[in-house]
Amino acid sequence: MNTQVNFRTINQLAIPATISGIAEPILSITDTAIVGNIPTDSLESLAAAGIVGSFLSMLIWVLGQTRSSISSIISQYLGAGRLEEVKHLPAQAIFFNILLSVVVLVSTVFVIEDIFTLFNATGKILHYCVSYYSIRVWGFPLTLFTFAIFGIFRGLQNTFYPMVIAIIGAVLNIGLDFLLVYGVEGWVPAMYLEGAAWASLISQAIMALLAFVLLMKKTEISMKLVFPLNKELKRVVFMSLNLFVRAIALNVALILAVREATALGDRFIGAHTIAINLWLFAAFFIDGFAAAGNSMGGKLLGAGDYDGLWKLAKKIVLYGMVVSFILMMGGFLFYHPIGHLFSNDTLVLDTFYGIFYIVIFGLPMNTLAFVFDGLFKGLGEMKYLRNVLLTATFLGFVPSLYLGKFLGWGFYAIWVAFVIWMLIRGFALLWKFDRKFRPLVQNP
Repeated sequence: MNTQVNFRTINQLAIPATISGIAEPILSITDTAIVGNIPTDSLESLAAAGIVGSFLSMLIWVLGQTRSSISSIISQYLGAGRLEEVKHLPAQAIFFNILLSVVVLVSTVFVIEDIFTLFNATGKILHYCVSYYSIRVWGFPLTLFTFAIFGIFRGLQNTFYPMVIAIIGAVLNIGLDFLLVYGVEGWVPAMYLEGAAWASLISQAIMALLAFVLLMKKTEISMKLVFPLNKELKRVVFMSLNLFVRAIALNVALILAVREATALGDRFIGAHTIAINLWLFAAFFIDGFAAAGNSMGGKLLGAGDYDGLWKLAKKIVLYGMVVSFILMMGGFLFYHPIGHLFSNDTLVLDTFYGIFYIVIFGLPMNTLAFVFDGLFKGLGEMKYLRNVLLTATFLGFVPSLYLGKFLGWGFYAIWVAFVIWMLIRGFALLWKFDRKFRPLVQNP
């Protein structure tokens, strides 16, 4: 099957993927902004939302890797013109993934306080972490289910339906946040932090339902669990396991950052919560081109079109860099009002402004890493992605973080470590792609 690699075809996938990709960080950002402005205990509530959000992101990223594996295999079979052979694969993969997620969910419910104590949460912050997590955690399997269906659509070269689902979920979440956090006098009581948790949970449930309905109505992919198991399920499992290990390494960095920020004091974890939410928002914004690389890369590989694959890589990096520079300019121009969206606490804002320039200057390097990360997932190069993350985390991020701490850099050490982490990831993937695929290209 012939795939055109040009601005139009790339952005037909990238723009909807960008919109759908920012749905999850918008859920967290909305919670953070609204919770940071509640009338009582806003600083403690903001810190709790940040800690719980980081932990839930870890769970989702660790167990949500089936999405990338399914997308990779479906896109490769689509490119080879053999899609019928994997028609029942997604249902089998999703069933086992959701079963695993339920086991993890139930196991964490009994040790919630112990989990957040590891993040250095104490007193009111620990209490708020427990109450917030106890509600939000039930949306965890729903999010995994939705993400897996997004992976199916991505493999089918369709990012439009995920975009529709994401928009509905984000808008609903924002409306419910205002309604349940602040309440309506005489109608709905103000629930503060717990209201934000319920808003997220309801939105996740609606998104999961919409994803299921659209998959059934708009594709030939079956959600019926049938036997025998598909021949590609083994490859899905091994790809997912590699990404599972990779996601653990990724979350070691994110959790250590939260832990060290919490240890520095309330204003530092508040500032870190704002910064990491904006970092993730920018990451998912750029991830639209990674999604295009994922979808189209797998299809081009399945069709054996290495010239098209090389052209795709150059174009998505270029387009991603343009977007990152636009985000940089927006950050420099509007950093002050951006901070006030999340908190009115002067100490938190001053701390946030002190490191925001590091977040902004790191965006081009983030683009290189994220774009090639998506492309490599589409190509099925999960083992190499695993090794890169292990190297970047344990030979880059961790030593940099604790060296900076030893040198007395304080809060700056966390964000310098993030820059080094992304530097290693980006250049390692660029080097591998050039080394493996340049020899296969007839017209580089």
